[in-house]
Amino acid sequence: MCGIAGLIHKGSSADVGSEMTAMLQALKHRGPDSTGYALYGVPQDDRHIMRYKVAEGAEVEKGFDIHKKMAARIELVTEKLKERGATILSDDEATEYARRVVFTYDGDMEELANYIEDIESVEILSIGSALELIKDLGDAKRVSGQYHLNGFQGTHGMGHTRMATESDVDIRSAHPYWAYPYSDVAVVHNGQLTNYWTARRRLEHKGHRFKSNCDSELIAVYIADKLEQGIELEAAMRQSVSDLDGVFTYIVATSNSLGIAKDSMAAKPLVLYESDDFVVMASEEVAIRSIFPHEIDTFDPYEGEVRVWHS
Repeated sequence: MCGIAGLIHKGSSADVGSEMTAMLQALKHRGPDSTGYALYGVPQDDRHIMRYKVAEGAEVEKGFDIHKKMAARIELVTEKLKERGATILSDDEATEYARRVVFTYDGDMEELANYIEDIESVEILSIGSALELIKDLGDAKRVSGQYHLNGFQGTHGMGHTRMATESDVDIRSAHPYWAYPYSDVAVVHNGQLTNYWTARRRLEHKGHRFKSNCDSELIAVYIADKLEQGIELEAAMRQSVSDLDGVFTYIVATSNSLGIAKDSMAAKPLVLYESDDFVVMASEEVAIRSIFPHEIDTFDPYEGEVRVWHS
């Protein structure tokens, strides 16, 4: 079933970490297995933020003797960044098995990402000038507390609550998905794509790399591919409604925008509220009411509808 939510502040920033936590916690019943966030701070052109993990949390919690391995992997990531000419500005522990690195780098980002992911068990969750992607097992309160997300200042964000049906309950299978290796492009999605493998092979033939078998990642890479061709986000999303088969509602974000798209049957729910300075959306109105308890008018986007907002 799963739940998705998103919000964007037009022309301002706010505590999007706390806002998204409240919304995703309200959607816990739609997916209690894992929770993920894609949060967007104010971008700075001269720096990159990388979120990565070196192990699954369950391995650590169950007492597997991997602490030395994790420390060695973290040290290798640092070494490889420096070898490629990156200047590390900060390197902080998010959890025992996940880190946040801020760095400057003017080389090929895909080459750098591939070089780092050659390290055993290292998975980059996101790289961006604004995007920070955080996901782990448990509900929103647990993940937010674990990664200290309340107080995260940003312009927009989105998130996902997952009910595992076809893959493992682990961080790798959790959502959102970053469009590897494109800076700042991420997607959350509720639904199922029936032409997943056909569309994936087409993108792979163009040189794109996939890190999972999740159709949400396909949408992210599809959009990033269109953006790379110089196509505007809204136009790319409109093309996706025709090119992607199945039932779906998805939210996509870039460093300065947030968009939603629904398939031509509009089978997957989404409720939306918009004011002059704020837009918020979710699979159920209860999530919107978690941050807007007073009376507001919400609506459901139509079938095949695409909307984009800018921060």
